[in-house]
Amino acid sequence: MATDTEPIPVPAADRTTRRRPALSPSRAGDFKQCPLLYRFRAVDRLPETPTKAQVRGTVVHAVLERLYGLPAAERVPDTAHGLLEPTWAALLAGEPGLAAIFEEGEDPADWLATANGLIDGYFALEDPRRLEPDACELLVETELPSGVLLRGYIDRLDVAPTGEIRVVDYKTGTAPREIGEAKALFQMKFYALAIWRLRGEVPRQLRLMYLSDRQSLAYTPDEAELARFERTLDAIWAAILRAGKTGDFRPNKSKLCGWCSHQARCPEFGGTPPPYPGWPEPDPGEESPLDRAD
Repeated sequence: MATDTEPIPVPAADRTTRRRPALSPSRAGDFKQCPLLYRFRAVDRLPETPTKAQVRGTVVHAVLERLYGLPAAERVPDTAHGLLEPTWAALLAGEPGLAAIFEEGEDPADWLATANGLIDGYFALEDPRRLEPDACELLVETELPSGVLLRGYIDRLDVAPTGEIRVVDYKTGTAPREIGEAKALFQMKFYALAIWRLRGEVPRQLRLMYLSDRQSLAYTPDEAELARFERTLDAIWAAILRAGKTGDFRPNKSKLCGWCSHQARCPEFGGTPPPYPGWPEPDPGEESPLDRAD
């Protein structure tokens, strides 16, 4: 099955403070796939060892972000390739544990060199010298009328001189089929909804750039579609809060279990989950979402 590799989150100062529980594309996807997986990741916050593909995706995303921080004339392939090593060094300095992804005797330089093909794939899809993004790695956070808090990071936001908005997402895995395509579209609709609620403008285009396959997929949402999608997110969050009250996050066995890091704790594979720690407490004086879960 062709799947994309989500980049791992890079720690930042503003992500270390306690924050109100929110719904992100990844966590919403986790709950849809398997409520117990959602619990392990969002409530228990159990550690997971990233794969080499995930870390490579993070490095490539960071390289492209740095590339757009340079003057347009400097955004050429040689410059991007030259950013690989310092970007990886900076990521490793912030997360020394990432060195554990390599086996003894393995040369990280050989692994890092494989990212060059993804960078070449990006330049085969567009010329960054002709673009001036409105934002890269943009944190979007907005509350829906229902009270659901949405939070996520958009790889790139383009705004035309005439005001049209384009949401761009880089994918470092292969172009998806079936489940993967539905997951990618779910993520892009999530970002489109967040931008619509934040800026009052429905994005003209959602663009997925598959750097490995050198394919680009574009989708045009409309207001009615995003309104329906908003109701879908409301329903997902309501189901999460119901489970949060009791700790009843049930496993959902599927062919995706083969990629799960938590089989040893899953009842479907003979494991036992750790004791339920309870739903994350809100900041003092803030209403708990569980109070609105009935």
